[in-house]
Amino acid sequence: MICEKCAGEIGTVICKNCNQEILKLGAYCYQCGNRFEIDMREKEESDFDLESRILCSDGTCIGVVENGFCKLCGKPYEPEA
Repeated sequence: MICEKCAGEIGTVICKNCNQEILKLGAYCYQCGNRFEIDMREKEESDFDLESRILCSDGTCIGVVENGFCKLCGKPYEPEA
């Protein structure tokens, strides 16, 4: 699926708890609330640069934005005006 805000590709995952295919928008299934397991191999292979990270635009979240969404809370990134 293509994001209507950033035109980036949003992947889907199958929730192991409710078996629903959902968009991968955050760390939790938005159908049942199940927390997704993080694959450490995927995490090690990523080219994550601390200097270029974008922090979540929600003032109470400590997550980092990736592909237009916060990896922690799932909120879409809204740049400061």
